[in-house]
Amino acid sequence: MKIKYSHHAILSLFILGLFHFQSSAQTNTNNETENYDQGFRLGFGINSGYAFQEPYHFSYGADMRIQYDLSERFSILLTSGYTNITISGNDNDLAFIPVKAGYKTFVWANKFYAMGEIGAAFGTTDTYRKTSVIVSPNVGYANKFIDVSIRYENYADFPNVKDNGSTGDGLGLVAVRLAYGFQL
Repeated sequence: MKIKYSHHAILSLFILGLFHFQSSAQTNTNNETENYDQGFRLGFGINSGYAFQEPYHFSYGADMRIQYDLSERFSILLTSGYTNITISGNDNDLAFIPVKAGYKTFVWANKFYAMGEIGAAFGTTDTYRKTSVIVSPNVGYANKFIDVSIRYENYADFPNVKDNGSTGDGLGLVAVRLAYGFQL
């Protein structure tokens, strides 16, 4: 079994867990939901992470996220930005523009959340201009202005170097995001 399939299993378990939290958590009364002001939020973030496959090492980037709050606990979102992953031994880093859509649910005290995103990464490096599928489960904390999260991100189609020296597809990384957001 290829490594990239195990990442899909991780995403499947994350989604099942998300639905479990959603169905088992206490729901708001109808009165609270009716009085909630639905609307858009905009956030600007910076992120940094560590890649697990060779020849990649660290990632860094910035993003912009637009979020539409369906209720006090549930939101849909669209994220895009710019990410660079450093490569050891040369100056040919992997840079790309991620475009992701997602779903966020607050699972504890309307401050801690679980989120899943899926999308595409469009390579912008001169030596690599291909596109990869992105799958990204996240957990985080958010208040009225600050959003801090940690995510696992899998790029199914980016090339890597296996332990035996052969090449394969799939790149996984863990990243931390710090963002400032506000209601529109």
